[in-house]
Amino acid sequence: MIAIGCDHGGFNLKEAIKKYLDEKKVPYKDFGTADCNSVDYPYYAYRVANEISNGNCTKGVLCCGTGIGIAIAANKIKGIRAAVCDDEFTTEMARKHNDANILCLGGRVIDEKKAVLLMDIFLNTSFDGGRHNKRIEQISQIENGIFKIN
Repeated sequence: MIAIGCDHGGFNLKEAIKKYLDEKKVPYKDFGTADCNSVDYPYYAYRVANEISNGNCTKGVLCCGTGIGIAIAANKIKGIRAAVCDDEFTTEMARKHNDANILCLGGRVIDEKKAVLLMDIFLNTSFDGGRHNKRIEQISQIENGIFKIN
């Protein structure tokens, strides 16, 4: 299950991604917003990130004007690795090397066609594991306040 959410700046991207997910028969939960009226992105980041952190959803996508603010907010939730991506390479690497579990996109940065392409890459790229597992563990240690600097 994919969790999706946005503020007003990412609404059009979210709607395009929902259409893509419907076409691919990928189940999702939409946590809003429901239109282009101004709202505060932390609310939507919190809702989506908690669904993933709690295990109710496996991955997510969040959209705001740039993808930056909503990613910062989502990354405050334990276990979340939200990555701002605006091209194919960074999206692929976010999954392969960082095991990103939320894709963050900017409605003022990319268009709907690009958003759908990046969502497709995000959903269909696996984490490489291997040497990257150690780094993901270190991120978790930082998150839990137990990271030791050598």
